[in-house]
Amino acid sequence: MEKLSEYLRTIASGNYTLDVRDNTEGEMSILKNEIYKVTLLLSEQSSLLKRDKLRLTDAISDISHQLKTPLTSMLVMVDLLSQPDIPDSKQSEFTRNIRIQLERMEWLITSLLKLSKIDAGTIHFKKDSVKVEQLLHKAVQPLLIPIEIKELSVEIHGNPEAAFTGDLNWTVEAFINLLKNAVEHTGDGGSIAIHYGENPLFTEIEITDTGQGIAKKDLPYIFKRFYRGKNAGDSSVGIGLAMAHSIITSQNGTIDVISQPGKGTQFRIKFYKSVI
Repeated sequence: MEKLSEYLRTIASGNYTLDVRDNTEGEMSILKNEIYKVTLLLSEQSSLLKRDKLRLTDAISDISHQLKTPLTSMLVMVDLLSQPDIPDSKQSEFTRNIRIQLERMEWLITSLLKLSKIDAGTIHFKKDSVKVEQLLHKAVQPLLIPIEIKELSVEIHGNPEAAFTGDLNWTVEAFINLLKNAVEHTGDGGSIAIHYGENPLFTEIEITDTGQGIAKKDLPYIFKRFYRGKNAGDSSVGIGLAMAHSIITSQNGTIDVISQPGKGTQFRIKFYKSVI
């Protein structure tokens, strides 16, 4: 009992390396083995907490970096606006640029809050029957203006009855990000093709563009938060694909990408009918 008491004090101090397992018979042996099980559990929880702290530190660092640039830009423009002899044209330009930066910050903060809720498991995705056709048309709608400006052709083909179990509104948000990525990286006059179908195992949606493609070295990291690949635009913060990935995988789905520089990109999304 004295040895066990000392062992427990050692565990309480944060040392989980001791092993008191006992293969002999008797109640004392059972007690030792149960204490060892608790030790393993505490050790695992301690590792998870350390990992969460590191992840939180990295996230705060990333957020600070993302917010620093627009804040610095706005401070400079505010100083310039305070000059008494600034022309009206410059005043309007700086005011418009400040508004753009504020909208970008608002989008970034909103997106980060959504991602944080998904990571924390506080969002309860609905389990409704979602028609793919309805999902895709809702996702394309907010992008019609940039599609028209770039004169892109968008084709949507598939089985009108194809569906999956999920949350329509959240999945629309995921697909808006995927399609926005396709629109941004496809040159003027290019095309985006969306094909979808269903089989007994899963419902599949493919988004294929004729854009500039993704470099091979970037492919393993494109769903990583704040990762910006070689071909990322100046306004990109590397969060749209990360959000799409989190939303899809949280609904019993998977997402893969196939791409070659200069030959376009294809995203393959599968929503499985049973837990995989």
